[in-house]
Amino acid sequence: MSLPAWDDVEPLALDTAPVPAYGAGSLADLLPTLIAHQGVPGYEQPVIPELAPADRNCVFLIDGLGWEQLKAHPAEAPFLTSLIASSRGGTGQPITAGFPATTATSLASVGTGLPPGAHGLPGYTVRNPDTAELMNQLRWNPWTEPRAWQPYPTVFQQAHAAGVHTAQVSSPTFENTPLTKIALSGGSFRGRLSGEDRMDLAAAQLAAGDRSLVYTYYAEVDGKGHRFGVDSDAWRGQLMYVDRLAQRLAEQLPPRSALYVTADHGMLDIPFDDASRIDFDEDWELRAGVALLGGEGRARHVYAVPGAENDVLTVWREVLGEQFWVASRDEAIAAGWFGPHIDQRVYGRIGDIVAAAHDDVAIIATEREPKESALVGMHGSMTPVEQLVPLLEVRS
Repeated sequence: MSLPAWDDVEPLALDTAPVPAYGAGSLADLLPTLIAHQGVPGYEQPVIPELAPADRNCVFLIDGLGWEQLKAHPAEAPFLTSLIASSRGGTGQPITAGFPATTATSLASVGTGLPPGAHGLPGYTVRNPDTAELMNQLRWNPWTEPRAWQPYPTVFQQAHAAGVHTAQVSSPTFENTPLTKIALSGGSFRGRLSGEDRMDLAAAQLAAGDRSLVYTYYAEVDGKGHRFGVDSDAWRGQLMYVDRLAQRLAEQLPPRSALYVTADHGMLDIPFDDASRIDFDEDWELRAGVALLGGEGRARHVYAVPGAENDVLTVWREVLGEQFWVASRDEAIAAGWFGPHIDQRVYGRIGDIVAAAHDDVAIIATEREPKESALVGMHGSMTPVEQLVPLLEVRS
């Protein structure tokens, strides 16, 4: 059977992309809602109306544990599964991560209370308009002045200034990273290596103030998913472990506390075949006119050679349009993919073309990105499996 001509291919309509629920139920809305209930100036109105006030709030972020993965594994996560009905203030519903659904972007959204178009970390790798180089926003490479890249104060800093006891309890590895400084700083950072120590210390920090805001984090659900896939024994073992950690923290909550268990994104496994993994480095059509390839496999920022933007957009739509939502920069901004508005300093960081996966496919780059191209589990796009995250709740 012959393939259809490209002219006969109908690209995915951009208005079918499920845009994150910025300003109503996204990760960026969580901390502003919590500190609004704590009386922090400038945050008088809670953004997620379903959440009830608490004097002491703790957010436990499990990297990579999406809503759909949690619901699919009740045997491995009996405690977290028992809390599903509590999600989003007892509605039993998830919230959305934000686009792209990737760690650097999501952690910045959590910590600043701003969508990606404002905080300015709109992808795994993006172009720095000042240098025309790709900047890895998770590893902060090449070095870029953190406060110039993300100038807004964090929610933790604002809560601390208002007299709320604030603390971040995480791996000591993260204490002095630029991402922590621009997204999660404020109050005190308490580094602990073991998950059990983090849970115990988070509970103690929660009890240390009449009004408290505590953040704690666990990374290896995501790590095992990337390396082995979300259908692997290694991933399921990590889910079992983090389920026990969440229960350990919940059982130590001091009075007048609320614990929220959430995540930065979900994940799915991408098959290792040519139809599912489209290799940019092997595809002359996709490479034509492209100066830089940013983002990640399921959420690509494409930076064209000056003057070639329209041609690159046309080709990417023709080649990928049935499997990806493919938008120009201005179309993606107008559709609200990065939030309701874009700061001027962020505009040039977004690709001339933005491609977000609809199907179970990825655009890899085996020469430019050998490690990322070899990952089993991936994420980044706006599909429910990547975008929806839990907001489980325990109160004391």
